[in-house]
Amino acid sequence: MSLKNKKILLGVSGSIAAYKSALLVRLLVKVGAEVKVIMTESAKDFITPLTLSTLSKYPVLSSFTKGDLGEWNNHVELGLWADVMIFAPVSANTLAKCANGICDNLMVATYLSAKCSVFFAPAMDLDMYKHPSMIENIRKLNSYGNYIINAEYGELASGLVGEGRLAEPEQIVHELARHFSKIAVFEGKKVLITAGPTQEPIDPVRFISNHSSGKMGFAIAEAFEMAGAEVTLVSGPVSIAPPKGVKVEKVQSAKQMFEATAKYFAESDIVVLSAAVADFTPLSVADKKIKKKEDVSGGGPLNIELTKTTDIAATFGQQKNSGQIIVGFALETDNELENAKEKLERKNFDFIVLNSLQDSGAGFRYDTNKIKIIDREGKIYDFDLKTKKEVAQDILATIKHKF
Repeated sequence: MSLKNKKILLGVSGSIAAYKSALLVRLLVKVGAEVKVIMTESAKDFITPLTLSTLSKYPVLSSFTKGDLGEWNNHVELGLWADVMIFAPVSANTLAKCANGICDNLMVATYLSAKCSVFFAPAMDLDMYKHPSMIENIRKLNSYGNYIINAEYGELASGLVGEGRLAEPEQIVHELARHFSKIAVFEGKKVLITAGPTQEPIDPVRFISNHSSGKMGFAIAEAFEMAGAEVTLVSGPVSIAPPKGVKVEKVQSAKQMFEATAKYFAESDIVVLSAAVADFTPLSVADKKIKKKEDVSGGGPLNIELTKTTDIAATFGQQKNSGQIIVGFALETDNELENAKEKLERKNFDFIVLNSLQDSGAGFRYDTNKIKIIDREGKIYDFDLKTKKEVAQDILATIKHKF
């Protein structure tokens, strides 16, 4: 993860949600970050400094001086040390102080001295979070160039249900990692990705499909989202969780995948067609389960008449707008390079990602893949066997050259 070796300064203020800061420190350290913690005095009512110092492996700071000899906890040095400062949780009181420059403790003094990016993750009761003064303070912090990790909806300490709940530590880690993973050329770009198999129904319980797991497409979606893009993922039936921050539209059949892709295609800057779409679908679908005694007479074969599905890649390749980039995929078993080049040309792709079922560890359902990427100029980018997350980064890096 991109937080490895990052220096993170965590500010913990007086909120019942302060107990979550222990898990946040643990998660950050687990991904390789170096974490120092500053606490307000009121935060110590909710979680002990010992807990956070044990997890972070650094002394927890809360005052300007340490010991009895007048040694100084230098807020300026702390602000310069950090690659990012995150207030989690930030209480209404601390948030108001930072928004208005009220510098009466080490935490706010460090914030005012920080040269790095600063994130605020509020935690407070519903009515406090929605109060006009709090809305204005959040707006102010945002206008100063700070980042806000919005409070989530859920049950609050007061017993009320609504917005005000601290974002989960996993979400905070994701937001920080995304901040460091952003690639300027992809930030704000709209990216459309298709992934997974399609299922073509024969009757209410049977279908025609393939072995695609969707892992490659989901890894690409995650990589683009982390790079700052606005990602829509059109996914066939898969058993993996969608990446954080990605809009997912679930479909089943090739027809549904075509219709969903059509909704987002025109507004997309980059389109990655990684789904394994069925080429054929039954001409008619039985409305009831086909029974053995009905479908086989005297032990003879069952015949299912098939018709071609709409070629999603070819259709949208022909509709490609100026400046739009389309990436296709080719999974081949023979004459791989020739077939991939022909497909790239015929379907008007800018890039085609080729992998072969002849390569060990590549293809359907593996966590690894071995690819070649071919561009319209005929240049071939050859990569070793890697995890699909690493392959996704290689695909992004290759596309990046187009911008």
